[in-house]
Amino acid sequence: MSPPGTKLIASNRKARHDYSITDTVEAGIVLFGSEVKSLREAQVQIGDGYARIRDGELWLEGVNIAPYGFAIGFGAHEQDRPRKLLMHRAEIKRLADRIDRERVSLVPLSMYFKDGRVKVELGIGKGRTKGDKRQAIAERDAKRDIERELGRRNKYSS
Repeated sequence: MSPPGTKLIASNRKARHDYSITDTVEAGIVLFGSEVKSLREAQVQIGDGYARIRDGELWLEGVNIAPYGFAIGFGAHEQDRPRKLLMHRAEIKRLADRIDRERVSLVPLSMYFKDGRVKVELGIGKGRTKGDKRQAIAERDAKRDIERELGRRNKYSS
């Protein structure tokens, strides 16, 4: 359920499987007009994307925004170019310190329109190993079984 005034463009569900996300931050993104039009048609793949801090600026890389069909020549954009993310300088510095100290990654979790502007939700987390993924799946299944049993018990007890 998204808050009013937001429209989901794309989500990276695999990121929550591959990373243990501890925190999320929201950032604006610098785009060309043809990129925004492609995003309105949900022509984006964020599965391979990541964010990095370079020269005190936050950049989103590995995100593929398909070319807009009616933008030809000058109006067209490059699909896989790095895109600048917009955050306050103090927030970027805080993120950089946290990345260096905790050895975590910045992964795009979702892209959405918020009051007509494109926003990116970045997850801060560590990569999971194969064993960690299996353990997370086992915990989720156990929790689901417990909830199911409690539901049955409550249903038949009244």
